[in-house]
Amino acid sequence: MKSLSEKAARNLAAIRKKKPLIHNITNYVVMNYTANALLAMGASPVMAHASNEVEEMVSFAGALVLNIGTLTDDWIASMIKAGKKASESKTPIILDPVGSGATSLRTSAAKRIIRETRVSVIRGNASEILSLRQDDSKTKGVDSIHSVEAATGSAKILAGELESVLAVTGPTDLITDGQQVIRVSNGHPLMGYVTGTGCTATVTIGAFLSVDQNPVSATATGLAFFGLAGEVAAKNASAPGSFMIAMLDALYTITPEELLRGCKFEDCT
Repeated sequence: MKSLSEKAARNLAAIRKKKPLIHNITNYVVMNYTANALLAMGASPVMAHASNEVEEMVSFAGALVLNIGTLTDDWIASMIKAGKKASESKTPIILDPVGSGATSLRTSAAKRIIRETRVSVIRGNASEILSLRQDDSKTKGVDSIHSVEAATGSAKILAGELESVLAVTGPTDLITDGQQVIRVSNGHPLMGYVTGTGCTATVTIGAFLSVDQNPVSATATGLAFFGLAGEVAAKNASAPGSFMIAMLDALYTITPEELLRGCKFEDCT
């Protein structure tokens, strides 16, 4: 998919030129690392959670990242408040429903965000994504599906029902808006040994959304870039600790030309 690879290169160049502000309401576990990742790729991160500033902050952001990894009632309220403001200004929102399906708090919070705001992209693993179905969803009965490969049909249906682009990430990533289906096979097994890799993939998509109005291509190109960074990092690191640092270096050093050559896309529409 040469055209999508070319767009990936253009998107990365645009991020480094524009240095978009990415507003994150995210979890304590990954806050430092995801901020560093955004800085490394060329974006400008801000981690603002207080309910009395989120509307003002998101008003001049290029994208809003909502991550429910360490929820409290106050943080849920801030997410909804920021999300409504972003929806009004048509600022793209990406939701990471960390652990949705594991507890009623997480599941209900993710569904509320989707219901009350205009979410452009939802990124999660297969189990998290499938937990977002409504009681009358056509995907009811697929609780046993927990792999990207098996979740394609259900993800397409859910994307249409939720009116969002879904990114189901794993060894191979699946992106769908209900019609188009793209797979991204960039990445490396060591990425699964670093806490917050998925959360970092989410903020990467947020940065790409800030420069690409098409949420399908923004998501696919963002995941290809992040996966390629994992591949590059693995050439210089053989264990999780050094790999984590090498990932930041790769996000900084990969050029648009290298991304153009390294993208691994498959159109499965």
